Amino acid sequence: MSILAATDFSTRSNRALRQAGLLAKVTGAKLDIVHVVDDDVPNQLLEMEKREAGRILAEQVQTMPELVNVQCRTVVVTGDPFDGILRTATRMKPRLIVMGQHRRMLLRDILVGTTIERVVRARSFPVLMVNNDAQRRYERVLVAVDMSDACAQAISTASKMGLFEVPPTLMHAFDAPARRKMMLGDARQIAIEEYVAAERKRARTEVISFLESHGQYNADWPLHLIEGSASEVISRTVGEMRPDLLVMGTRGRSKLLTTLLGSVAEECLRSLDVDVLAAPPLR
Repeated sequence: MSILAATDFSTRSNRALRQAGLLAKVTGAKLDIVHVVDDDVPNQLLEMEKREAGRILAEQVQTMPELVNVQCRTVVVTGDPFDGILRTATRMKPRLIVMGQHRRMLLRDILVGTTIERVVRARSFPVLMVNNDAQRRYERVLVAVDMSDACAQAISTASKMGLFEVPPTLMHAFDAPARRKMMLGDARQIAIEEYVAAERKRARTEVISFLESHGQYNADWPLHLIEGSASEVISRTVGEMRPDLLVMGTRGRSKLLTTLLGSVAEECLRSLDVDVLAAPPLR
């Protein structure tokens, strides 16, 4: 098993590299570290930048405490950061890609997305976005359960990466579609509450059945059923719970629709200040 950490030598990337090193120690995984050099420069300068990048990578492997006793391999590639990371991942087939949040460029991000959003959007590998300082273990983990294949993949990846040392909290956003009609129809409040309670009970049964079908149900994991849209419920729950890590799947959507509107996962990557593990559906 291997982990791929992408770095641009920024403080954000250094946090991600440290976290990747800790995960590699916990799981016994090999750690591949990739840096992408922009190839839109003269060849002589390109070769200099590649050599300098290789030197910095070697220095980080030798001096970063989290990488001590970790089997590391460094890779320098050229091209666009997104393309270079994805090409490297396709060749090395890691269990997980670890990246730091990238500096934002407002107009470009609206039209194209940050590098990490584009890697997640490619729906090829689970991606851990590291926002905070590296942690030996995540103490408060929130799992957004949407009963998709991607969600099952996210839970499986988190488990195999040793991220559930402390039991995670499961959260599912459910809909009570008839509530508004009942309110407009002057239904009694107690009738509305009974209806919502029934929908919550139905959702709980479906979530447990989904988890059991993937061999992922654990009665010791707290399960919260919250009425509302997925993005709103996730954002509110993160604000209240303040987890160290959010685990979620990335649903498949057309590239055009995702670019214009953004997926729930991309909204979380852009707006939340927690580490986020986002996984695509199993291929």
